[in-house]
Amino acid sequence: MQLQIINALSFARSSIAFPRRLTKQIAYPSHLVDYSSPVKVMSTGSVEPVRSIGKSKPAEGVWSLHHMKGDLFSCPEDEALAHCISKDCHMGAGIAVMFKKKFGGVAALKEQKKVPGQCAVLKGHKRFVYYLITKEKYSNKPTYDSLRQSLEDMKFHCLKNGVTAISMPRIGCGLDRLSWDKVAKMLEKIFQPTGIHITVYTLPVKTTGKPSPRGNQVSIDVFCKTK
Repeated sequence: MQLQIINALSFARSSIAFPRRLTKQIAYPSHLVDYSSPVKVMSTGSVEPVRSIGKSKPAEGVWSLHHMKGDLFSCPEDEALAHCISKDCHMGAGIAVMFKKKFGGVAALKEQKKVPGQCAVLKGHKRFVYYLITKEKYSNKPTYDSLRQSLEDMKFHCLKNGVTAISMPRIGCGLDRLSWDKVAKMLEKIFQPTGIHITVYTLPVKTTGKPSPRGNQVSIDVFCKTK
């Protein structure tokens, strides 16, 4: 009798079709998702954008042109530096003054006898410092062609010496008056195939509030920290 009951229960279990567990797919409305950045879906069904803070390290093999506001010389010590100078290595204005004060080497630069369209180089403790020769004299203005040629020369040196990252100001766009939009496109065209990452620093401005002889205008001082 007991054996018959057990067999009956076994038959009943095998005959019952238990429902299978289903995975519910939720379609989130498009207006709730920020497609400009990666997203992660929370268990509650909400959508939270994943955002990076500060300067993120680009993935290996992926080129980047990164913009930073701050002191160029605060960049990582293993990143190369670059800026524009004239053939006479005068470096008497703009950020070139800071390069001359920080790295010196004017005689060594002149000994390299570089001409517009080429790049002079100083070797620091952990990095190279590139001097893009874009004009004959400090009082001249560069051309897009001379800047492009000097960047190509710098690229060749970087590839030959294993340089993977360069920090620079907005080259050619301060006192030299070139268009940053054109220069940025030039940087992309030259360096994008190489994987050499470029970080461009712009200086913050400080309002002094000093009286201006031209009325109610505010005097602006551009500053750069030095070590």
